[in-house]
Amino acid sequence: MKRIVLVFTIALLIFSCGSRKKAITKRSETITVNETIEDKDKTDLPKATSPVINSTTQYISVYKDIAMDKMRTYNIPASITLAQGILESGSGRGRLAIKANNHFGIKCHNWKGAKIYHDDDKRQECFRKYSNSDDSFRDHSEFLVKRKRYANLFKLRKDDYKSWAKELRRAGYATDKKYPQKLISIIERYELYKYDKEVLGKRYRKVKNQNVTHKVIKGDTLYSISKKYNITVKRLQHINGLKGTTLQIGQVLQLPKD
Repeated sequence: MKRIVLVFTIALLIFSCGSRKKAITKRSETITVNETIEDKDKTDLPKATSPVINSTTQYISVYKDIAMDKMRTYNIPASITLAQGILESGSGRGRLAIKANNHFGIKCHNWKGAKIYHDDDKRQECFRKYSNSDDSFRDHSEFLVKRKRYANLFKLRKDDYKSWAKELRRAGYATDKKYPQKLISIIERYELYKYDKEVLGKRYRKVKNQNVTHKVIKGDTLYSISKKYNITVKRLQHINGLKGTTLQIGQVLQLPKD
């Protein structure tokens, strides 16, 4: 009898254990969001539509028509507009250009449209965000036209890009003392002046081998030269076979055509 009771008890325990459901512990997902101010309320921000740009010549090819169109409307040399876009957007490869279609680094300044926040002179400054690049180029033109401090620009000849570059600096557009030289260098290197002449209906004479070399002067460094011509130090070293950063006064450096 005791054996029967023992066998029955064991069978009951086995059946009871087998009928239990396994407890499933669902692993909760922990999402870490590196949130900046720009991540908030993204539904209000237009989606960037900038094409992928791989070179300065490609940037020019994509945006030259917009620059010429704005020249016809606002009387700002297309060469100046393109050079500023190249310099300030890193030829369309900068964060503001890619994510906000902002090619000229224009900050909010009472802007009621979409915004993006980006570290500039200060941390997380407010910049304008555009739904497309054409709006950015138009806003850049209106930015110059509607501000009195830039009034002297429009007294200059439309084919005098050198005077425009210098007056932009005098009017306070940029704090960089070399800003005019940088714009002029870009314009001459890529022959952007031909787009001014196209709008004005003039024929242009191609300048051969313009700015394909740089002669080192006192105070030059690879870094300063790279900034002047909007290229990287590493690329300068590669083109000229330099392993270090030491330069000699009078040394001639080769520059890339693009």
